[in-house]
Amino acid sequence: MNPRLVPIHINISFSEAAKDEKAHEQEYHKLNEADSSIVNQWVKHARSKGDATEIELVVLNLLVELHNKVDALEMLLKHETPNRIALDGQTSIDAIGFEHFSVNEPVLTVGTEYYGRVEMPFHPKRDVGVFFEALSPTLAHITKTHERDEKEWGAFLTARERVLIREAKENKK
Repeated sequence: MNPRLVPIHINISFSEAAKDEKAHEQEYHKLNEADSSIVNQWVKHARSKGDATEIELVVLNLLVELHNKVDALEMLLKHETPNRIALDGQTSIDAIGFEHFSVNEPVLTVGTEYYGRVEMPFHPKRDVGVFFEALSPTLAHITKTHERDEKEWGAFLTARERVLIREAKENKK
């Protein structure tokens, strides 16, 4: 099996899923809820009802991002850190596909189920919880992720492919 993968560089922290199933499942759900603030929910509601114009949505999204940055600065000033569980390993993802990714070093055990926290570089930057199975020491198959994260992962992958195609066309000139 050779899935189509696109080169990228993002970080992932991971542990065997069976090591602490309850804590992994709780963080997985907590990461998804972290972006469900009242303001974010209101913006989603306005978007789904069609109550806001395209420009209003852009302004609202910018305000939400500013709000998130103020919250992050407040945490920094108070010397607080996000409450995350400790994971055993950390490495870099060097390529992604819609349901797969590869890591840059052979750190996975074939057939083992893992829980991971991926530092996604899309806007706004945030951590995404995923469960995955190792197909080889460097190749993983994503077995569980939240629907919204799956859509953003796919959009990120598509955008990255477009950039690579554009770069390839420019290099031919």
